[in-house]
Amino acid sequence: MELIWRNVKLLDRLERVDIVMDADGRIAELSDACTAEGGNVMDCTGMYASSGWIDLHVHAVSGLMPYGDEIDEIGVRHGVTTIVDAGSCGADRIDELAASGAEAKTRVLALLNVSRLGLQRIDELSKLQWIDRKEALEAIARHPAFIVGLKARMSGSVVGRSGLEPLRLARALSVESGLPLMVHIGSRPPGVEEILPLLRERDVVTHYLNGKPDNRLFDHNGGALPVLKEALDRGVRLDVGHGTASFSFEVAEMAKHAGIRFDTISTDIYRGNRLNGPVHCLSQVLTKFLMLGYSLEEIIAAVTVRPAEWLGRPELGRIQIGQPANLTLFEVANSPSELLDSEGEKRTAGQTIQARGVYTNGQYFAC
Repeated sequence: MELIWRNVKLLDRLERVDIVMDADGRIAELSDACTAEGGNVMDCTGMYASSGWIDLHVHAVSGLMPYGDEIDEIGVRHGVTTIVDAGSCGADRIDELAASGAEAKTRVLALLNVSRLGLQRIDELSKLQWIDRKEALEAIARHPAFIVGLKARMSGSVVGRSGLEPLRLARALSVESGLPLMVHIGSRPPGVEEILPLLRERDVVTHYLNGKPDNRLFDHNGGALPVLKEALDRGVRLDVGHGTASFSFEVAEMAKHAGIRFDTISTDIYRGNRLNGPVHCLSQVLTKFLMLGYSLEEIIAAVTVRPAEWLGRPELGRIQIGQPANLTLFEVANSPSELLDSEGEKRTAGQTIQARGVYTNGQYFAC
């Protein structure tokens, strides 16, 4: 049966349109004068549609404690059609995640933790023997379409006395596999001045707006550190990765004033920070950037076109007749919401982005 989203707004069009999804789950019509008859019609007046939201940094292994959650709970139920698990699993458990993803309604991709243990331990890079090149390459070979990159958490609590060596080993694995790195920056050591020079084009720095005073990417005057500017010149990407401890309103304002823009907005969501905050869901993270003064167009691009391009799957960022429908329905409500950053600072947003539904794999899911 056809599904019609009537009178919905696309960000790149001045007029409102009707989007018709056919019985095969493809976009059959996209026009301001829909000719389709019958089917299930949804009145979407006042709402927006975009290509399906992509959350580039989540933790979606239900059994992992504390850093785990249900796939669809952080996916389609909150407006996200594609999630990228960011290093929950190394080679030891990546098969389990791939199997879970195949059963979910949400599209699941993964960054392979360079430690074979993944987040079974929170110090997974403290012993270099846990970085097993052979096992990692075999896992990548088993799941070439599922594993889209590598993850290295370069915080003092994770690497212990291993220092910078885990990142050097991750760099070598990246070169051999052809996959980019996502690198978590947190508490030193090592410091960002050591980490960033090892990153290359298409590598991603996540948590770039963290508020840790001794390991920020911005100086006390709010200026971007030279090492950050040099990395951006090489094509390194910036990801928000909000998380429990990695997003500061103060640092976000520094970055905006310095002209340092995000490439992608992600949540670093798992059960604890979804239920108890400060993350809750991707919609709420997007609302924080609306409150900070970014345009809706730039915000939505950071969860659609930009991550789709980084993933090498540009079709996930398109709305095109004849292609499988992969859509998020959302609104920008003129209602205030209280927002909390990872430092405990509260702000009030005048407008709130709210996901209302998704259409993916031939099915509609209300949020």
